[in-house]
Amino acid sequence: MPKYDRILLKLSGEVLAAGAGFGIDADRVAALAAEVAQVAQAGVQIGLVVGGGNFFRGVAAAARNMDRVAADHMGMLATVINSIALQDALEKQGVPTRVMTAIEMHQVAEPYIRRRAIRHLEKGRIVVFGAGTSNPYFSTDTAATLRALEIKAQVVAKATRVDGVYDKDPLLHPDAKRFDEVSYLEVLSKSLQVMDSSAVAMCRDNQMPIQVFNLNTHGNIMRMAMGEPVGTLIH
Repeated sequence: MPKYDRILLKLSGEVLAAGAGFGIDADRVAALAAEVAQVAQAGVQIGLVVGGGNFFRGVAAAARNMDRVAADHMGMLATVINSIALQDALEKQGVPTRVMTAIEMHQVAEPYIRRRAIRHLEKGRIVVFGAGTSNPYFSTDTAATLRALEIKAQVVAKATRVDGVYDKDPLLHPDAKRFDEVSYLEVLSKSLQVMDSSAVAMCRDNQMPIQVFNLNTHGNIMRMAMGEPVGTLIH
């Protein structure tokens, strides 16, 4: 029996690129969609926010000399490319999926309307939220938190490359200590680089729990949805 009725799953764009680091790896997206579809078929309503790093990192050098607002808009459009790729892969798994974008582009996706998004979720559709918040200077972490609060999700599930929150980077420090649970305040005061600080502060102010877990372990999305102890719970 799932622990959560409705979750907001946050994925990084890099996940879709798999080992390539740039673009979209079709096999990785298909495997990811199969996992997400399984959770949806277990009765969990899923909102999805995906980053754009797999495209944007490729143009980051050019963007360094660009106006921040222009660069952020490019990043938002990259998330729409990823959202459409995920929609296609999820529908191949037999799960109806809608892409809703914060920047209107009617030929490509529905505009984001909160009540309509909730209606889609209630009808068993996965909703992929693209184009961030439509505002520059906000990360996709903040967009994920905002959407989670708007659709009244019970948790922000942040899927990463590591299996939780550590006191320092575990990829650089073998002696890094992992937390099973940690408070919002600790994450902010110790600058634990797990999520954008404004996203963590927003979750804190609205009592929205964040579950951080490793996406590369097969079956972790389902374990998280079932309430099994995977990764770190920030609350």
